[in-house]
Amino acid sequence: MFTGLVQSTGRIVSVQPLSGTPDAGVRIEVDAAGLAPRPIALGDSIAVSGVCLTVVDLRGGIFAADVSRESLSKTAGLDAPGAVNLETALALGDKLGGHLMAGHVDGVGEVVRMAPAGESTELAVRVPADLAIYMAPKGSVAVNGVSLTINRVTDGMTDCDGGCEISINLIPHTIAATTFALLAPGARVNIEADLLARYVVRARDCDPIR
Repeated sequence: MFTGLVQSTGRIVSVQPLSGTPDAGVRIEVDAAGLAPRPIALGDSIAVSGVCLTVVDLRGGIFAADVSRESLSKTAGLDAPGAVNLETALALGDKLGGHLMAGHVDGVGEVVRMAPAGESTELAVRVPADLAIYMAPKGSVAVNGVSLTINRVTDGMTDCDGGCEISINLIPHTIAATTFALLAPGARVNIEADLLARYVVRARDCDPIR
């Protein structure tokens, strides 16, 4: 489990196919030197821009993780070198400053705008139709592994396909501590719905009384 409070930014420095078959996954190497002095060991779970990955190799401040083709098809930002948000798994007794996250990305959204909003920045993200039902004003959402609060939800923003647009306020600290300064309209971002919202919707859909 994770909290969505990014501990460090890092960088994917290498992406190599696991085999020569078209459906093969990849092994990525991540420069995670910024996580020091938090210890990393083989088998640890680390959220890389919101995606829970297992450490399979470790050399100094660089760890390797295998990413399946299925994971690549459901996420963004793991198939090429670039900056990533990093968070080690939550331990019992740790402070829960964000919200509980599993690191199981539900889908990919698209940045609509990054605009000044007073001393902060408005981040607007277009969310696909199958995730729109989990988005609620003042609810929680994880964007690229960062726990955020939704300020506003506008339905029907994706050519009436049932998707929505969420508006989020980013304070300067959040931008400085994450990779959000690199976002621009058109960027693809990983979205994980709030766990509670997921179970509430599932219970409603399966309610035999309805």
